[in-house]
Amino acid sequence: MAHSLGMFVVLALAFAMVWATDHSPLQDFCVADMSGQVLVNGFTCKNPKWVQASDFYFSGMHTKGNTSNVLGSSVTPAFVFQIPGLNTLGISLARLDFAPWGVIPPHTHPRATEILTVLEGQIEVGFVTSNPENRHFSKVLNKGDVFVFPVNLVHYQRNVGNTYAVAIVALSSQNPGVIPIANAVFGSNPDISTDILAKAFQVSDNVINGIQLKF
Repeated sequence: MAHSLGMFVVLALAFAMVWATDHSPLQDFCVADMSGQVLVNGFTCKNPKWVQASDFYFSGMHTKGNTSNVLGSSVTPAFVFQIPGLNTLGISLARLDFAPWGVIPPHTHPRATEILTVLEGQIEVGFVTSNPENRHFSKVLNKGDVFVFPVNLVHYQRNVGNTYAVAIVALSSQNPGVIPIANAVFGSNPDISTDILAKAFQVSDNVINGIQLKF
């Protein structure tokens, strides 16, 4: 009886693990039909007869991003919107550019783990674990260094040098999504009530109103 119960538990766990992963592709590719009217979890497939090499191509990772902004950073994505052939494949890329001391502020990717490789410069990276520990892991990376940000955890990047910095990131989703923490909290539409944010951040309503105006 105990042996049978043990086998049942093993099989149940294996079944759960199978369903926790992405389904295996049922065809060579499913190039996204951006004009499709059917709403699904992703994009419907373009007729394979209409697929071209350009559906799997993107040019732009060699181009320096515009860092002339308040953050001093720029993100050049290569997601399914730029490369329709990524649809259903579960991967994507982005280029990160940093002016000296530029920052990509705390954010999350709700659908992807991220792995970063430094191409030029010196970049400080970090992420914070979930409650109740809220452990902060951080490290300064140099050219050629690699760092991983687990899926959905709050993380950030900052250029800690006086020279330009560049990194390439890979993500485990064709559409990883991004939730900048400050924008989501202080720039939501419509606004989150001032009294809620004042209690959450333990500051006055006037402080919250001043921050919301910036977003």
